[in-house]
Amino acid sequence: MGWNSWDCYGTTVTEEEVLANATFMAEHLLPFGWDTVVVDIQWYEPAARAGGYNEGAVLELDGFGRQLPAVNRFPSAAGGLGFKPLADRIHALGLKFGLHIMRGIPRQAVHEELPIEGTDFTASEVADKSSVCDWNTDNYGLDHSHPGAQAYYDSQVRQFAGWGVDFVKADDMLGPYFAAEIEAYRQALDRSGRDIVLSLSPGRAVSLARLEHLRHNAHMWRVSDDLWDVWEDVEAQFARLAGWAPHQRPGAWADADMLPVGRIAQRAERGSERLSRLTLDEQRTMLTLWCVARSPLMLGCDLPSSPAETLDLLTHRDLLDAHGASTNNRELLRDGGLVLWVADSTASDDRFVAVFNTGTAGLSRTLPLADLGLPGPAASVAGTALSDTALPDGVEWRGHEAWSGREAVTRPLLGRPALHVEVPPHGVHFYRFSRVRTP
Repeated sequence: MGWNSWDCYGTTVTEEEVLANATFMAEHLLPFGWDTVVVDIQWYEPAARAGGYNEGAVLELDGFGRQLPAVNRFPSAAGGLGFKPLADRIHALGLKFGLHIMRGIPRQAVHEELPIEGTDFTASEVADKSSVCDWNTDNYGLDHSHPGAQAYYDSQVRQFAGWGVDFVKADDMLGPYFAAEIEAYRQALDRSGRDIVLSLSPGRAVSLARLEHLRHNAHMWRVSDDLWDVWEDVEAQFARLAGWAPHQRPGAWADADMLPVGRIAQRAERGSERLSRLTLDEQRTMLTLWCVARSPLMLGCDLPSSPAETLDLLTHRDLLDAHGASTNNRELLRDGGLVLWVADSTASDDRFVAVFNTGTAGLSRTLPLADLGLPGPAASVAGTALSDTALPDGVEWRGHEAWSGREAVTRPLLGRPALHVEVPPHGVHFYRFSRVRTP
């Protein structure tokens, strides 16, 4: 759980802006588990601009072809100190520090034939000039048949570890899928002497066939391309997360991408400065889906200038409990605009139920509790898969809807308890149910 500079500042974020968001996070969000601050792409590009990339950009590099923070944007990096002063300040706030890096080695280092630290090789010897990113011209891929390729990643990550980096977002790894690059980067992390989380991007059409490789080599991986503040992007994640959620486990998370809530696009890749174009109901749907599917949560907004309603979205205890302490997270039903998700709390006997309406009109339904994974007394579920979790006599389910705070409305349906919902278009009701002994 954390903040990333991409959605609001694109390639151009400054040290001052990073610290402003870190300070806000420490003061308002850290008690709720938000603890990581990530500087996204091209922190090493002095002339970075909003709305795209400079082709053939002159990058800030050290003598071994490793990226250094652009001093005009990160003044504390002067004198070759790199990100250590900024990381130290963020750590002092009780937070973790992360950065973005592109797959491969800078083309500039290759053209200048810079040496690879600790070897007799040069950048030009280890580069694979046929392996290039289709949206950014900073790097070439690495030729992992050459021993100097691993040495370059080892050197780069060793420098990150010396700076105090806790999180690396490695980009251009998954679309297409670069297995050798991923393995080499994980090996570099393992050799670095520091615990560093590895997040892989961008996640174009990542197949579940890659699951075991991803689990072995990364801590989190994107399952889609960049997500922006349009409903179609959010809606598309329902199907993706339905496939990935049953496979989530600690230390290996499928990632549905950043959360474009609040104020974004101050100097971003897409569009001008704005409050999120997602309605409040759509933002609640997005947060609920990410939490019940246990996707990593990374904010994309400028926190100090975002409205109070954004803070309310990010500090909801029931939602964060589902995100942080639940299991058996899964989609149960998809019927037109109705989508049902459930999860079991690992901290109590509670159950979480999310009733989504992806349609364009309001949805009114009465849903048997048994269809929500909430079994009734033993007699009513005998002979079913739910019989071993049947309620004892004198016990019933009671719940509340998290976003409104209202009690769940239950009524009989064919003699059995059922939940009645009225869900707005693109909206959600998120329930927490507990077993309660009746008088």
